[in-house]
Amino acid sequence: MERKIAVIGGGASGMMAAIQAAYCSAAVTVYEKNDRVGKKLLSTGNGRCNFSNEAMGPQFYHGGTKLVEPVLARFGTAWTKTFFSSLGMRIKDRAGYLYPASDQASTVLDLLRYELDRKQITVHTKAAVQKLSFDRGKRKFQIIQSGKAAEYDAVILCCGGCAAPNTGSDGSGFRLAKDFGHRIISPVPALAGMRCKEKFYRQAAGVRCDAGLTLCVAGEQICEERGELQLTDYGLSGIPAFQISGLAARALWEQKSVMVRVSFLPDFDEAACQAFFEKRLLERGDMPMDIFLTGVVNKKISQTLLKLAGIRESERADAVPAAAFANLLQLYCGLETEVTAVNSFEKAQVCAGGVDCSEVTETLMSKKQPGLYFAGELLDVDGLCGGYNLQWAWSSGAMAGRAAARE
Repeated sequence: MERKIAVIGGGASGMMAAIQAAYCSAAVTVYEKNDRVGKKLLSTGNGRCNFSNEAMGPQFYHGGTKLVEPVLARFGTAWTKTFFSSLGMRIKDRAGYLYPASDQASTVLDLLRYELDRKQITVHTKAAVQKLSFDRGKRKFQIIQSGKAAEYDAVILCCGGCAAPNTGSDGSGFRLAKDFGHRIISPVPALAGMRCKEKFYRQAAGVRCDAGLTLCVAGEQICEERGELQLTDYGLSGIPAFQISGLAARALWEQKSVMVRVSFLPDFDEAACQAFFEKRLLERGDMPMDIFLTGVVNKKISQTLLKLAGIRESERADAVPAAAFANLLQLYCGLETEVTAVNSFEKAQVCAGGVDCSEVTETLMSKKQPGLYFAGELLDVDGLCGGYNLQWAWSSGAMAGRAAARE
């Protein structure tokens, strides 16, 4: 007799879980609260859908990384490429970042939808689940939706976290997990811009530049990132800021001080920076500072740093007091800025936190309730930019879907 599986949530992980369970001959029903499945998927990768990455491993994730390794070992990048190729998708590799050759996220969603139809998977849209329970006498799960009850042998929760709530990720899955006694690591926004205390960012808002960022929490250096930084009127954005934002948000939630050190000359250490400017002084010391600094970095950045160092743009370079010049060099190599907040869930790409991974088996089944599985962002796993969060959706969805159909 075929097993009846319910998948709650029709996002990336939910669709993958449903398809893989159907491949294992289960009768699958998907409950999606939106009017269509995969709504959030359409916005990934700026609409191009960076769906995976050739560089893959637990080092690209935060949270329950011990759980990530065995899941990726079974359903990693190679498996994902084979799966989507089997659906008919050509793949484009951009320095290891994987996209559909069409450069359209809709391609990925359409192929998943077609496969849901081909495997005769029942999909209920506008179908928010009011209650999920387990009848120990019948050994069945019961789902209440729109006042109607349905029974299943296993349930996979793929409801997402709290990021981008306009796509349906409103944290409702955490409530369902808590009903079965699961601990929820407090959700915080990740892959988002960081708001800083200082006001000088307005002078350079809109500037993009190569920069190195060092995150310090309570005075301790936590991590480093480098990439195209975007300065905004409120602080720091762009890929390197996104990469450290989840750790910053967690530290702020724990009421710890958060500071970011920004290097606008990421190829230089302090000694190299000193040597660079000493040579420049010998060659261009008779020039006013605004001309002296032209070509070093974006002009708006140099103008901002001059003000912070208390140096006039018209001041001749070789006449600048040594202490002020040393301060300027320090600002180029390590501008320290205090982070006061990370942008809200409405502007975050993912959610850090979720179901405690220590309460889940390697097949993503609940240790508290056999037959209940988790996948995707609902778990306390969040990845860096670069296709890692979608890869986790595919990997965890496949693991949970197959296990739910077989165990």
